[in-house]
Amino acid sequence: MKKRVNLFANLKSDFASGLVVFLVALPLCLGIAMASGAPLFSGIISGIIGGIVVGYLSQSHISVSGPAAGLTAIILTAITDLGAFDVFLTAVFIAGLIQLGLGFLKAGSISNYFPTNVIEGMLAGIGIIIILKQLPHAFGYDADFEGDQAFVQSDGSNTISSLFEIFNHIHMGAVIITLISFVILIAWDKVSFLKKLKLIPGALVAVIAGIILNEIFISSGSAFAIGKEHLVSLPIPTSFEEFKAIIVTPNFAGVTNPQVWVVGLTIAIVASIETLLCIEASDRMDAQKRYTNTNVELKAQGIGNMVSSLLGGLPMTSVVVRSSANNNAGAKSKMSAIIHGVLLLISVLAIPVILNKIPLATLATILILVGYKLAKPATFIHFWEKGKYQFVPFVATLVFVVATDLLKGVAIGIVISVIFVLRGNLKRAYSFKKEEYEDGDVIHIDLAQEVSFLNKAAIKLTLNSVPENSKVIINAQDTVYIAHDILDLIKEFKETRAVDQNIKVKLKGFKKAYELENTPDLPNHVSIEHYYDVAKRAMVKRTEKEKF
Repeated sequence: MKKRVNLFANLKSDFASGLVVFLVALPLCLGIAMASGAPLFSGIISGIIGGIVVGYLSQSHISVSGPAAGLTAIILTAITDLGAFDVFLTAVFIAGLIQLGLGFLKAGSISNYFPTNVIEGMLAGIGIIIILKQLPHAFGYDADFEGDQAFVQSDGSNTISSLFEIFNHIHMGAVIITLISFVILIAWDKVSFLKKLKLIPGALVAVIAGIILNEIFISSGSAFAIGKEHLVSLPIPTSFEEFKAIIVTPNFAGVTNPQVWVVGLTIAIVASIETLLCIEASDRMDAQKRYTNTNVELKAQGIGNMVSSLLGGLPMTSVVVRSSANNNAGAKSKMSAIIHGVLLLISVLAIPVILNKIPLATLATILILVGYKLAKPATFIHFWEKGKYQFVPFVATLVFVVATDLLKGVAIGIVISVIFVLRGNLKRAYSFKKEEYEDGDVIHIDLAQEVSFLNKAAIKLTLNSVPENSKVIINAQDTVYIAHDILDLIKEFKETRAVDQNIKVKLKGFKKAYELENTPDLPNHVSIEHYYDVAKRAMVKRTEKEKF
């Protein structure tokens, strides 16, 4: 029986964290929409649906969904190729249908194969990108807002080169607000009496302080006053007709266009992988170590994308930046994600004028601290101490996530991690020692505790290199499992090659029985000498059954 979850059980902490995520999500929704070449309001719609609809349907307690920077390049190209935003929305609807199908096909289980060091490397890489992306805004240079993950910009520059432009565009008013915001946010975590005010998040205090300070600058005619180009920019409808005009609906006539289906499939695959990566990361961040049903998550994302497209919203994924901010703010359940979606909806309807007074410098400060917590030095030290087999894939994932994009970085990290696992298996398969005597060499091969099929190549190479007229001792005293392939290899070596080349083979410590998987009709105890005959008889039996 499924356990019912009371969404209101932790309302105080969830409301506070939902408020923080709302403050983080608002500029990201707008910025990603801008970078995607889509209407600004489409980003807000996606954030609202990601919070309310996906937040309710998802089983994740920490993750927050919304428009993702990892999809900006796909969206920008798709809108251009398809020729119209409403046709693109049809592709988003199709993507949602495909994700829903993937959920029913239980494709979410692929997330179980993402290595921990790769997930942590992805998080640290995103943390570094967040910091690099937000530094220009912290100094008042707001020309470079292309989301929280894109490295290469549409004008040919990149995140690193944009940092050098800061020195030509420093705005002292933004710098002052950034410094004050840093002081507030750090003090809110460190000063004991301020830490007790959990219901009031430090991010909210920083935002309010930023608005008040800039209003003082403006009213006093100070040169530090921040203009609207450095503030949040949200569309403000003055009538119901204008509000309706902002919302675009899908043009389903495009369903007959094969290119629409290609775009839909592309979005579905990329969004699903990014979501699974984020869910895995979110579960790792969760202090209570709860696990999310990834198949349910894919269904929730699919429904969310379908609803978002019908209302004119961008495609969405579960997003690390929002999820990390949610966790750091003390979220206890998915109610915080729902609250953030509700606040987005209320804000764009009720207080857009106030929201447009928020300095981007304040929001940049909040995100920089989020980035630092994702890429803190302690994480690097942790994997360094674990050794190169953990540290190298971690760093490789981080570097390629920063230099390319999330999916390429994770793919490269997984490949490197698999290579290291294979190398580790090869090296741990056995120990090799050669003793030279006048009457011939004596070679000792001591097998490891477990010898799998992955070790076959290394053991085969070693046995093939054994010189003629040698003595070989293969020791399995400490071995609890030997794969069928390895037993076959040893038997072939002993009975064929060793006989032909006058190699004396001694099998030491081989047990009478191993748990030989997928081998029917084997007796409880079988020695290595009888293994081949028994396996052969089993194969004959299976062949005879298949004939009938």
